[in-house]
Amino acid sequence: MANKASSRLEWRINVPGGTSKVLEPESGAVGKIWVGLKGCMGIIVWKVWRVLENAWHIGVADPRKVIHCIKVGLALSIVSLFYYMRPLYDDFGGNAMWAVMTVVVVFEYTVGATFYKCINRVIATFLAGALGVGIHLVAEQSGDQLKPIILGISVFLFASAATFSRFIPSVKARFDYGAMIFILTFSLVSVSGYRVVELFELAHMRLSTIAIGTSLCILVTMLFCPVWAGCELHHLIHQNMEKLADSLDGCVTEYFKENGSEEDLKKKMQGYKCVLNSKAAEESMANFARWEPTHGRFNFRHPWKQYLKIGASLRNCAYCIETLNSCISSEIQAPPCLRKHFSNKCMKASSYSINVLKELAITIMKMKKSSNIDIKVAEMNFAVEELVDALKSLPTTHFIATTTGEESTKAKAEGVEGSEHPSPIIKVLPLVKVVSLMVEIATRIGGVVNAVKELARLAEFKAAKDGKPKQNQPTDKLVSDH
Repeated sequence: MANKASSRLEWRINVPGGTSKVLEPESGAVGKIWVGLKGCMGIIVWKVWRVLENAWHIGVADPRKVIHCIKVGLALSIVSLFYYMRPLYDDFGGNAMWAVMTVVVVFEYTVGATFYKCINRVIATFLAGALGVGIHLVAEQSGDQLKPIILGISVFLFASAATFSRFIPSVKARFDYGAMIFILTFSLVSVSGYRVVELFELAHMRLSTIAIGTSLCILVTMLFCPVWAGCELHHLIHQNMEKLADSLDGCVTEYFKENGSEEDLKKKMQGYKCVLNSKAAEESMANFARWEPTHGRFNFRHPWKQYLKIGASLRNCAYCIETLNSCISSEIQAPPCLRKHFSNKCMKASSYSINVLKELAITIMKMKKSSNIDIKVAEMNFAVEELVDALKSLPTTHFIATTTGEESTKAKAEGVEGSEHPSPIIKVLPLVKVVSLMVEIATRIGGVVNAVKELARLAEFKAAKDGKPKQNQPTDKLVSDH
């Protein structure tokens, strides 16, 4: 009886209103497995959806990446015909696969990167193949006993020399990929030549298929929506100048609590981080741009190295802006009255510095010399001199005495010893640091100006329009003084 009663035992929950609910017993092992599988499938579907959503956003943000994928697919489809079509396959045989491999390996996003890999691959393959065939002929004349020894020693020497060349900075920057292909091709020719009788035909076929693959890549990447590394570098420098100007504006506005939206200020203040992190991209683009033919407004011998100097000057300014940004979140701040005393001077110096950066950005974008840059630099230097004079005329003694009296009175009222409060001179130091950073930023912006002027001279930018205002004469004299 007890067992029957326990088997019919049910748990009920009384709900207000007179109704009750019966709790169903938990399902068995099969039900738990099914619930777990549904949970895993839901997680997988959610992650796949997130990946597709991110891919969609990337494609919408930069449609050229989608076009690049189509270009790669087109090149592979065309080169695959050498393997699918019987007449072409009869001519090349299994070596047609080298053309497919070449397209996969050398097709890059920018034209310069594709040229870099194609030229390196062709030259390295030709040199390694010719050298491997020559050493093979010498080994053939030495007899069967010395042949493997000569081939083994040659592989050791040339592979070691080519590997060491990759540590040389000038070789690594422009021929690193070629050195690696040289090692691969020479080793394959030397090893396969020991067993393969028709070595000349093998080398000829591989060189021909590689030439076909590289030529196809160059044609596709140049004819269908080309992405030039030089243009990318040019736009990157222009954008970095604008981001640096926005960061300086945001930091100074935030420090002196001027009017402005907090979201806009935070977004502006983070621009200097992009400048600090762009060194690798600039060096890579400058290296690839040297391999590109003449395109647009860029000649074959365009001074791409000068862009690296401009980028280095911009990073020098970004380091100061990063330090200036740290002053905003510092625990010890200058008193509001003292900060208000320097607010107008700092904002003025910041405004003129931003004008100089904006003018340089326009010069880079239009590739025309600016007729106003000297005037704007003179205004910036004059504003910085006013800021320094205001710092020198700071009534420090009166401020220390007044602040000391206020601090001691406050400490006595709170019953706290004065040693727990920061001294007045420490309160002045953060503002002095901000002023010194503004002066240093203006000095480093002058370095950016010189680098841009050198680029305009080397690249032969178009001259600025004549007809300067007459009121520019005093500022021209100020420029020479500075």
